[in-house]
Parts: sequence; structure tokens; C-alpha cells
Amino acid sequence: MKRKINLQLITMAVLAILSTLVLISAVFYDLFCKQIEEDLRIYTDIFEDMGVSGQELENFGFQDDKIRITLIDSDGKVLYDNRTDSMVLENHRERPEVTEAFAGKEGFEIRRSATLNRNTFYYARLLPNETVIRVAKEANSIESIFFRAFPVVLVILAGLFLGGLAMAHYLTKRLLKPIGRLARNLDEVEEIEAYEELQPFIAMIRKQHEDIVKNARVRQEFSANVSHELKTPLTAISGYAELIETGMASDEDVIRFAKGIHKSSNRLLTLINDIIRLSELDGGEQEELFESVNLYTLARTCIDMLELNADSHHVTLSLEGCDSFVPASRQMMEELLYNLCDNAIRYNNENGSVVVRVYPRREKTILEVQDTGIGIPKEHQERVFERFYRVDKSRSKSTGGTGLGLAIVKHILVRHHASLELASVEGQGTKITVTFG
Repeated sequence: MKRKINLQLITMAVLAILSTLVLISAVFYDLFCKQIEEDLRIYTDIFEDMGVSGQELENFGFQDDKIRITLIDSDGKVLYDNRTDSMVLENHRERPEVTEAFAGKEGFEIRRSATLNRNTFYYARLLPNETVIRVAKEANSIESIFFRAFPVVLVILAGLFLGGLAMAHYLTKRLLKPIGRLARNLDEVEEIEAYEELQPFIAMIRKQHEDIVKNARVRQEFSANVSHELKTPLTAISGYAELIETGMASDEDVIRFAKGIHKSSNRLLTLINDIIRLSELDGGEQEELFESVNLYTLARTCIDMLELNADSHHVTLSLEGCDSFVPASRQMMEELLYNLCDNAIRYNNENGSVVVRVYPRREKTILEVQDTGIGIPKEHQERVFERFYRVDKSRSKSTGGTGLGLAIVKHILVRHHASLELASVEGQGTKITVTFG
């Protein structure tokens, strides 16, 4: 990357130098041409003020080899030329600068000699006696000027190139310094000083680094919790099985131990299923089919399914509301309703109640699950959706809870861009409100 940035900066510098050189050459040559035109105009002014004719110019004896003077009559015939015998010169009437002069304008023309690689500048003006005086001067072409100055230009170019090379190296080093520091130690991301344009990149890296650290910590805690949660039922199963295997258990104990093994294995199976489902939701690889789902109908089915479970806990279940449709995954909505209602039953008081409400409000759909259970202390309310987090660990295990139900609910809501509100008073109950749309 460093080499690439260096090369790009050097290329830009070289192109800038060459472009500047070409533009400056063009500008200076244009000024050079204008200066020659002005010089020729001054010569013409002098000759016109003298009121000279061809004979007078010849008698005047103008000897400047760099200036050529020509007098031309209205027919284009050359009356006088200080360089060549006028008798041998061809008719000049069609020369552009002469034509311009006879039209009452100032004629200026540049003609290039390919053999001599020089330009001849012509200036013509109509005199009061109806003749045209033309003054000409030879000068180097822009190419010859450039090539004559080429050694000096080459030295300047070399100096500019070396300066550009050093500047490119310096700028590249300065540009990449914060990134290098960031790559070497992400923990110092807060202390890294960077230029304004790099701040969004630094902020993004900082956020990603914090997310990675947080996810790593969550995964580590999750792994530790999974190990602990799996160990408890497995230890119970192993202990019961060992007592039965050694013959130390009576017939009555065997029945009791078998019941304990069955209960622990069910808990183990539920825990494994929840872990697998949570991993699927975490990965986000499985594409869920979204369709228009009647949340009220699904809530009715869920209540019917949990009726026996509610009766065993001496809790009454009821449903209120009307048909309400949401674009969602049917399976996820079934999981959402089951986990919320199951939690409301598990952590309810004897002879308590659970009310499920589904209804539309404006352009949104509202799902409410309200119980008359033990409630959640205020200091625990922000953490109940964390994995394996339990307010009352002893009660959670006695009721068969895995501590993952609300974590699954949270992931499902994120997938459906739904929001959740929790209102709970300890000893009075809990109300969870989910808003879709």
C-alpha cells in the first residue's frame, strides 16, 4: 500500500510539473509574439511619421539586418525591399497581412520556415499615399526556444522531481502513520492522533474493535455458562444411574431416580435445543421466509398448546384483541409467543393469570403479554434478556427454565426490526409490549 501511494503521488507530481511547464511555455511564447508585434508596430510608426517613400527609405540607408522593410502599391507590386531587389519579387497583393492592410486594418501574420525552424513575423499598415508598408522580423520558433532552454529545464525538472519524491515519501509516511499505529495496537485506538479525514475510519475501527471484544467476552461467558448448565443435569443423571447400577437403590428409589433422570434429560434436551436455536439466530445464515402472519391466530394456538402447562402451575391463560397481520417468519413468531407466554407461566404466582393481547394501533401491530407473577426488580430489568441471566436462580431451575428464552426473543425482535418495552413491579407482575412496524 505504501509503495502504491508513493507511486501515485510521484505520478501526480510529474504530471503537474510537465503540465505547468507546457502551460508556462505557451504563455511566455504568446507574450513573446505580442512583444515582437509591438516592436514592429513601433518601427512602422517611426517610418510613417517620417513620411518616407521607397526612394527615401533607400536613401535613408536603413541597415538593420534583423528588420525587413517592404513597400507595396495598391496592385500588389513591390516598390521597395531592403533585403531583395524589388524587381524579382512576386506580387504581394494576396499575402494575408497585405490584404488586411489594404482593407484598412492592421495586418499581422506569422509564417514558419520548416527548413530553418524559424518564424517570420509580418506587420503591415496602409499609408496615406495608398501604399502599404510591411515590416518583418525573424525569430526563433517555440520549439527551438524550448530546445535551447532544454538543459536548464532538465535541471529544473530533476530538482522538482527529487523534491516531489521527497514530499511524496513524507506525505505517504504521514498518511499511513496513524494506520500503522492502529494496526500495531488496537487497544490504543483512543490515544491515536489522526487527521480529520481519517477520523471516521478510526471511529469505525474503534467501534468494530469494541464489538469484537464484547462479542469475544459474551462468547466466553456463554461457553462457561453452557458448560455449567450442561454439567448440572448430566451430573444428576450420572449420579442416579450409578446408584441404580450398583444396586444400592430400593425399588421405590429406582422409580424416584428414574423420574429424576427423566426430568434432567428433558431439561438437558431443552437446553441443547435452545442453544442450537440461539446459535442459528446468532449466525444469521439461515434465510427465513417472511409472509403475512395473523399474530392473533398464532397467539390462540400458543395458548391452547400451553393450557396444560398453565393448569399444572395453577395459572389461567386468556387472549384479547382481534386479527392483526405482520410481515414475519411464522416459525419465529411461534417461538416468540411460546417463550413470552412460557416465561409468564413459569414465574407466576399460584392462582395467577396471564393475558395475551394482540391488536392494531395506527399502522403498527401490538403484542402484549401481561402476568401477575413475581415481577422483576428494577436493577435486573436491563439484563433479563442476556443469556443465562436469571433473577431468581433457584426458582428458575426448579421450574425448568434454561435462561435462554428471553435471549431468543431478543434475537427474533432484531430480525423483525421490532421494539420491546418491559414494565414490571416486584411482587405485582410483568408486562412486555412488542411493537411491529
